[in-house]
Amino acid sequence: MPGPWQAIGKVTPKNNIQIISQLSLKAETLPQRIYQGEKLKFTARLMTDDQPLIVDNILDRVNLKVVMTRYLESQEQTDSHTRPVPIVIGEFYDNGEGLDERAGDGIFTVELPIELEPGKYNVRITTGNGVFLRALEQELLIYPTPFSSKFIQGDDKAPHQIIIQGEAATIESGSLATSIELQSPDASEQVVQHQAQAGKNEVTSYFNDLNQMGTYHWTGHVYANEASTGRALVFDLPTRTFSVVGALDLAKAEQMQAAAREAKKKAEQEAQILAHREQVRTRAIVAIVLGNLVLIVVGGLIWWLVQRKRAIRASLPEMQLNMPR
Repeated sequence: MPGPWQAIGKVTPKNNIQIISQLSLKAETLPQRIYQGEKLKFTARLMTDDQPLIVDNILDRVNLKVVMTRYLESQEQTDSHTRPVPIVIGEFYDNGEGLDERAGDGIFTVELPIELEPGKYNVRITTGNGVFLRALEQELLIYPTPFSSKFIQGDDKAPHQIIIQGEAATIESGSLATSIELQSPDASEQVVQHQAQAGKNEVTSYFNDLNQMGTYHWTGHVYANEASTGRALVFDLPTRTFSVVGALDLAKAEQMQAAAREAKKKAEQEAQILAHREQVRTRAIVAIVLGNLVLIVVGGLIWWLVQRKRAIRASLPEMQLNMPR
C-alpha cells in the first residue's frame, strides 16, 4: 500500500527489507466453453514490475487457488442460505511438481480437473501468502461430456469391446483418439491405443480376457479437437469393472435345473399333504369338541329330568293325605 511505513524490531546483521512494487497476477484466460470431465492445462504468473517474481522466501509460501461458483442471474438478491457454495477445483504451489516445469520461477503451470455439473460458473483465480492477495475473475460455461462410452463383454469366441463415440457437432471428425488400459484379475495390464479414421467420430478398442476368471478393471484417456475452435481436449475415463465366469456345462446345467424343479415339486406336494393333515386334524378336534358339548348338554338335560321326576314322586303322598274322604 502506498504511504509511509515503519518497521519495528530488534536490529541484527540478518535483518533485511525487500521492496516489491507493482505486484500483479497474470493468468491465461480459460476457454469460455469447457466440458465436464475435461482436464485443462492452465498457466498463471506472479509479476513485479512486469517481470516474474522470483524471490524464494516469498514464493515458498505463495499458493495459486482456482475457485468456481455456480452463476446466478440475481446473485445480489439471494441470501446466504440460497447462495451457491464456492468449490475449490485446485490449489497449487510453484514447487516444480506435476505440470509445473521449475520450482521458484514465479510461473504456476497446473492441471485443472473439470468435474463439476454442466452450467454457467464464475471463476476466481487468486494467489497470495497471507500478506498480499491478487485475484482475477471470469465467467465460463461447462457443457456435458462430448462423447459416450459403451462396453460390450465378449466370450471365448469374441473379444471385449470398448466403443468411444464423439458428438459430431462438437468433436472434429478424425481427431478422436483413445488410450485404454485393461487390468486382469492377476494385475497384468493391456494397453490399446487407437485413433479414429478420417471423417469418423468413433473408436473401438478390443481386448481378450486371457481366459482368467474374476473381476477386470478398465480405464483410460480420450483425446480430441473441438470442432468449432480446434482446441485440444483431454478427458480421463473413470475406472469401471466387469466379471468373467467359467463356461457352463449345458447338460449339467439342465440336470441341475431338472433336479431343482423336482425338489420344488416335491416340496409343494409335502406342503399340500401337511396342509391336508392339518385340515383333517382341525376338523377332528372341532368334531370332538362339538360331540363333548352335545353330550354335556344331553347329560345335563337327562339329569334335570331325573331330578324333576324324583321331586314329583316325593310330593305325591302328601297330596294324597290332604285329600278329603
